[in-house]
Amino acid sequence: MRIIAGEYRGRTIKFPKSNLVRPTTDKNKEAIFNMLRRYVPFEGITVCDIYAGSGSLGLEALSRGADEIHFVEKDFKVQKMLNENIESLNASEYCTIFRMEALRFSKLKDHGQYDLIILDPPFFKHDIHDVYKNLLINNFLNEDGILLIERSIQTKEMDEKAFGQEAIKRLGDSLIYIFTTD
Repeated sequence: MRIIAGEYRGRTIKFPKSNLVRPTTDKNKEAIFNMLRRYVPFEGITVCDIYAGSGSLGLEALSRGADEIHFVEKDFKVQKMLNENIESLNASEYCTIFRMEALRFSKLKDHGQYDLIILDPPFFKHDIHDVYKNLLINNFLNEDGILLIERSIQTKEMDEKAFGQEAIKRLGDSLIYIFTTD
């Protein structure tokens, strides 16, 4: 995997060999960030990458101009690889890792607000529905914020019911949902 565009373009991102991590392909990542360009300027934004895994999506946002990235990842081995990826880019000063489950993070009361929240959970992890609701209820998004969720085509019916909308794009076996605060 590599960073597609921006300051770190072409740099490699390592990911752990684990069934806990399902990296977004470079092709899908490029399509996701092309979609996001319509909604959010990357320059100067604050991003939260939940279910961060290797950090590929958050680091892509950083490469494209985001000022600050918060990663949420609970698995120790995966966090270690995430930290190595951050250090390999000399980006530690722009990145914070929250070592906790996404559901617990989404219930925090004293958090900042984000311009962009990216959620890419393991495809069959269903706490995403509660995480999504908590993020909205607890005002994690700023006034013009964008929330993006990547899910499996196999969970489409359950996800559409929980999210209250259809996916905006299909990328292979992934579905992309985008939510705005308006």
